[in-house]
Amino acid sequence: MLKKEFIITDLEASGKQEAIEELVRVLTGLNGGLNRETMVRVLLEREKLGSTGIGDGVAIPHGKMPGIEKMIIGFGRSKKGVDFNALDGRPVHLFFILIAPDNSSAQYLRVLARLSRMLKEPDMRDNLLKADSSEEIYSIIGQIDQMMD
Repeated sequence: MLKKEFIITDLEASGKQEAIEELVRVLTGLNGGLNRETMVRVLLEREKLGSTGIGDGVAIPHGKMPGIEKMIIGFGRSKKGVDFNALDGRPVHLFFILIAPDNSSAQYLRVLARLSRMLKEPDMRDNLLKADSSEEIYSIIGQIDQMMD
C-alpha cells in the first residue's frame, strides 16, 4: 500500500494542519481524482476526536474517505519535529498517513494496529530517522513488515 513516491524525507511543516496538508499533497498529486480538500477535512476531523500523535515522536493521521477504492499509505519524516499535540507532549518526527475506503473497517483496523506495533520498536524509529533516502526508508519499512508476518 505504501509506494516510494508517497515518502517525504524532510517535511517542511511546523504545525499539525501544515503537516497533514503537506502529506496529503503528495498522496493526491500522484493519485489523480482524489480530492485534496476532502482528504484534509477527513483527517482534521479525526484529529478533533484525539491526537493521532501516539508518542515517541510518531503520529499516524488516519481516516476513512468516500470515493476511494483501496487503502493508501504515505510516510513523512520531519527532521526538526512538528508540534502535533502528541500524547507525550513531544514533537513528532515520523508520520504514517492512512486513508481508507468507507467500507474497510476490519482491514483499516488491522493496518493501524500493524503500523502501531512497527513503530513501538525503538530501532525501527531510529533507522527511519537516520535513513538517507526515500529508497532506504522504503526498504526499512518493507524489512520490518516482512519480519512481522
